[in-house]
Amino acid sequence: MKEPAFNFQTLTPDTILDALWETGLRVESGLTALNSYENRVYQFSDDDKRRYVAKFYRPQRWSQAQIEEEHQFAAELFADEIPLAAPLELNGSMLHQHKGFWFAVFPSLGGRQYETDNYDHLEWVGRFLGRIHQVGRRKTFESRPTIGLKEYIDEPLQILTDSALVPAKLKMGLLDSIGRLRTTLQNCWHTQWQPLRLHGDCHPGNILWRDGPLFVDLDDARNGPAVQDLWMLINGDRQEQRLQWDILLEAYGEFCEFDTHELSLIEPLRAMRMVYYLAWVVRRWHDPAFPASFPWMTDEDFWLRQISTFNEQNKLLQEPPLQLAPVFQV
Repeated sequence: MKEPAFNFQTLTPDTILDALWETGLRVESGLTALNSYENRVYQFSDDDKRRYVAKFYRPQRWSQAQIEEEHQFAAELFADEIPLAAPLELNGSMLHQHKGFWFAVFPSLGGRQYETDNYDHLEWVGRFLGRIHQVGRRKTFESRPTIGLKEYIDEPLQILTDSALVPAKLKMGLLDSIGRLRTTLQNCWHTQWQPLRLHGDCHPGNILWRDGPLFVDLDDARNGPAVQDLWMLINGDRQEQRLQWDILLEAYGEFCEFDTHELSLIEPLRAMRMVYYLAWVVRRWHDPAFPASFPWMTDEDFWLRQISTFNEQNKLLQEPPLQLAPVFQV
């Protein structure tokens, strides 16, 4: 079943101002749009010169219960003194609704860019991810999904099959490459891991630095293996990756035990993210922000590169998984 078409054209400045007014906030200045494709996010100052960020969730994506689970998780983490942007409770609630839009208000927390080549930064992040997963292991989400092939491969494959955005003469090759990827994934994806509540999208862009890490954007929070929140922080060749994993896991292990068998899920998770991300852009193509931001999606060369990328990833899936130094072996 296809999602009904939706865009944010009805989210006018007046609608935003009225929504914030209902929470008791009066916008004095700003209402500056921040970078966000999936939702709409605005920074503003109130009449007391305090700075906030308002996040308006994309309708038809998460249910009320799923958004509330995100907020509850954020509140638990914040209560455990983990540095992250957590929604504010206004009028007795963290989640609000106005004219069909669910929204939340956060304190505006600035910071500089997380440095991916800074091992001190990596060590700090490892410690806090261990603490985040301590909280995440207390229970699992009931309404939010668990990472698996259905959401990350099967549904995206159907979206790409139905899409007119994929050039007709290349569609069979694209679907073929994803089909082979899925066959390989069936053989190497496993669920022999303890599910926990994850950040879900813990890449360097979702970490700010202000005398330590500040985690933002729990929008993709879901259940899954711990390694999902770790692997996107690792880069470089195999030797560099091993060094980074050693640093990350030693720091992580100060607060939470890591099952090194989950390392075999790194390349499967990477493959799943590749397919999921491509289908996500296609799924949102009716939103004017997406054609404007991803103009190369209409070029045949882009789709040829995608086919090549999927074929290369399929080869990687068939190679032995990353092995760490003996101190981290189980």
